[in-house]
Amino acid sequence: MKAKTIKAYSIKDIIKEINRIISNDFKPTLAIVFLSITKDWKVISDVLDKKDIVVFGATTSGEFIDGDIEEGSIVIMLLDINPEYFKSVFLETGTETTFENAKQIGLIGKETFKNPAFLIVSGWLTEEGENIVEGITEGSGKDVTIFGGMAGDDLSLSGPMVFTKDKSSDKGLLALIIDTDKIEVNGIATCGWKPIGTTKTITKSKGNIVYTIDNKPALDMIIKYLGVDYNFDSGKEIVTQIGAYYPLQLERENVAPVMRTAMLANREDRSLICAGNVPQGAKVKFSLPPDFDAIETVIEECNELKDEHQQEADALIMFSCISRHLSFGILMSEEISQVQNVWNAPMVGFFTYGEFGKSKTGKHEFHNNTCCLVALKEK
Repeated sequence: MKAKTIKAYSIKDIIKEINRIISNDFKPTLAIVFLSITKDWKVISDVLDKKDIVVFGATTSGEFIDGDIEEGSIVIMLLDINPEYFKSVFLETGTETTFENAKQIGLIGKETFKNPAFLIVSGWLTEEGENIVEGITEGSGKDVTIFGGMAGDDLSLSGPMVFTKDKSSDKGLLALIIDTDKIEVNGIATCGWKPIGTTKTITKSKGNIVYTIDNKPALDMIIKYLGVDYNFDSGKEIVTQIGAYYPLQLERENVAPVMRTAMLANREDRSLICAGNVPQGAKVKFSLPPDFDAIETVIEECNELKDEHQQEADALIMFSCISRHLSFGILMSEEISQVQNVWNAPMVGFFTYGEFGKSKTGKHEFHNNTCCLVALKEK
């Protein structure tokens, strides 16, 4: 399996790049397409479809390619993988629930391959992250491999999209099902965040909305506890970077904590709207702003993945939370480039609104503020 990456800032230029890179020696069958929501995915999909290339696509809140961070661009990984080794499935939440769609994808995977793995991207389904993982697991089995990310929309919060060929939706669930008897699929979900302070309790929540922590309004708790100063007079619901800098760590026994980022704050009821469900009664800690130690932890866990499971890779796909970009700042490029250097293979990725993957000590689940890296290698 060969993989090649290309990028451009206009539809015209990316079409030129597609035509330039395809040759008698390289005839791709699959395209991983990540792009700004301002770009016309339909034109790109049509061009690729006419060349018999399957499209696995999502809009982003920033893209990266081979260690470089881009904004407002189009990045594509083209792979010449045998079409019999993968299957693409697109379903949309509507008549059927997200859980039911995810279960159907799991069932299709199990029927298609003896040992399937799932790469997934989803649209505006922030409250459905756990349902996606649970649905695929229900359909395919508890030991299934699931990695991916929720699409972004350049932080406009207007509705990210997933797309393939002539289908797209901001409520879509797109899966790339891979035959692991033919293609090795290994990955890691890692964040490097350090907890701070004492354990606290989510005393009132519903879905992804946290109302009180230790019986105090969630927003006020963060402001007072962390000494954050913010002007909330601009509107009822405001985008806040509080969650990017001070995400919650949901504590669990004997496994790594799972991160939850506050994407919005409501100044009326002082609640936090998180990028994933936060169960009432959950035990949480706040997190310290990141430094080089966080990056070192991510690189260390990627090296462990390489040493223990996958020495070489033909291609790398990375899903990293937009909150990491907001909080890491210029350090983000250091993390991405160092991750690619672990395998020194072609890589594409994007900044997400949530991530799917397995931590070193956990199970496959839905994350925030986390880096999920997937390595592919033909057997």
